[in-house]
Amino acid sequence: MRKLLLLPPLLLLSTPALAADYVQAPGSTLAFAGKYQGDVFVGRFPGFSSKLSFDPAKPESARLEVTIPMATASTGNKDYDGEMQGAAFFDATRFPQARYVASKFRALGGHRYATDGTLTLHGISKPVTLTFEWTPGTQPVLFGRAVVPRLAFDVGAGQWADTGLIPNAIAVSTRVVFKPAP
Repeated sequence: MRKLLLLPPLLLLSTPALAADYVQAPGSTLAFAGKYQGDVFVGRFPGFSSKLSFDPAKPESARLEVTIPMATASTGNKDYDGEMQGAAFFDATRFPQARYVASKFRALGGHRYATDGTLTLHGISKPVTLTFEWTPGTQPVLFGRAVVPRLAFDVGAGQWADTGLIPNAIAVSTRVVFKPAP
């Protein structure tokens, strides 16, 4: 009888840990930066949202989904912002959302990871790698970086395709605060 009473607790100990499901919490940011004629510009996507399933002990089972409403892109410069929303760049009317989906995660050591995902932007889907640091806790934080080759997504058409005006590589950074999914 005693052996039977010990069996349920032992089974709990042998059950593998499952990935935790998270949703984005307030205080998160998604930013991009580049240069225009040698001057640095920085912009943000304040309306983005993220969902994550992640277990640091088993990163290969993780999944990240990010939705980015393109009309929210803002640099704080009216001229830049107006041009960004237009057909030559984001064409936010025709392509209102960008999306990043990743399910190939790998550990880099410490609390550092990388994920190879697919970015769909301007109607084009291409692979993009996000490297990130994970800070565990009751509201864990993902701090990540990626480089997006804008011309691979036809962002910056016509005269704006000149990489002397705007380099092809656009730096993207994010700080996502998560909370447990309901």
